[in-house]
Amino acid sequence: MARKYVAIAAAALLMAVAPAGAQDAPLRTGVDGTFAPHAMPSLSGGIEGFNVDLANAIAKKLGRKIVIDAAQYSGLLPALQAGTYDFIIAPTTVTKERAENLLFTEGYLNTDFQFLVKKGGLKVQKLEDLKDKVVSVNKGSAYDSWARELQPKIGWKVESFGTQTDAVQAVLVGRADANVAGNTVVAWAVKNNPQLELSYYHSTGLVWAIPLRKDSIEFRKTLDNAIECLKLDGTIATLHEKWFGVKPKEGSAAVTVSAGYGVPDMPGYDPTAHTPACK
Repeated sequence: MARKYVAIAAAALLMAVAPAGAQDAPLRTGVDGTFAPHAMPSLSGGIEGFNVDLANAIAKKLGRKIVIDAAQYSGLLPALQAGTYDFIIAPTTVTKERAENLLFTEGYLNTDFQFLVKKGGLKVQKLEDLKDKVVSVNKGSAYDSWARELQPKIGWKVESFGTQTDAVQAVLVGRADANVAGNTVVAWAVKNNPQLELSYYHSTGLVWAIPLRKDSIEFRKTLDNAIECLKLDGTIATLHEKWFGVKPKEGSAAVTVSAGYGVPDMPGYDPTAHTPACK
């Protein structure tokens, strides 16, 4: 009997001195597994992409294991609110409306618009250079509505396609002079097609950040710290070049540590000054 009590005491001591992360359950997060190059099916099975790598890098910084589910984006935020996930790693644009209902970390990527064109062809230094040109877009996307709103002002013709792949193909075969989409998606298309090149970049002033539940105040600080450390050690910049084929712009969210916690000028932002604690 005495030996039994000694064994129990020894086990308790081991638990007391074990690293906190070793006793934590795996983190749970989700992505849209069809949104290349952020998350997409891997030839070796499972999913891969910028945001998959980012999730794994965050977990490594925190000394935690992580489970990354692939699901439709429309279901990810409701699942977060229901407690299924600790945070969402799918690209999520921070808007005032979303920030009223969720907590966000600081931004890790800018979410801007960019054009692509045939290599060596049309030069676009300003939107007006596309007057009388055909611009392809993914039907129903934010870029579709943006381009159509500007159509009377710029004088371009907008052609909508069922997928972004088809919109890019339209440029390749000459059905469109340029394609506009998110900057990272356009960079991915150019990286994988030597007949294309990046063109005019339109800044929206918005960022992608990680959403959490409103009650995750302390965990938001933990994630923010991890993201800041991944910026400072160059990890996010390396992933940017790996997946998008270009280095992040100086001063962009991929390399710039924000003050406070969250996204400045958005609901839920905490301006408390802090210094990242990086290992």
